[in-house]
Amino acid sequence: MDQRQFFGDSVAGTLIRLVLLSIVVGVVFSALGINPSNIVDSIQRLIRRLTELGFDTVQWAISYFLLGAVVVFPVWFIVRLLRSTKPRDRA
Repeated sequence: MDQRQFFGDSVAGTLIRLVLLSIVVGVVFSALGINPSNIVDSIQRLIRRLTELGFDTVQWAISYFLLGAVVVFPVWFIVRLLRSTKPRDRA
C-alpha cells in the first residue's frame, strides 16, 4: 500500500491535522473532567458489566429451562409411550 493511499493527501499534512485535532479533543475532554485513566476504567467496567449480564442471562435461562423440563419431558415421554402401544393403520 502506498503512503499516499494510506494517509490521503500528504503525510505531513495528515499528521499536522491529527495533532491539531488531538489537541482540540484533549481540551474538550479536560473541560469535561475526562482523563485517560477514566476512559480505561470506564471501558473495563463496561466489559465487566456486559460479562456479568451475559452470565446472569444464561443462569436465568437455565433455571427456567429446568423448571419447564420437569413437566415437559415426562409428558412427552408418556405421550411417546402411549403412541408406541397403539397399532398403526397400514394403507
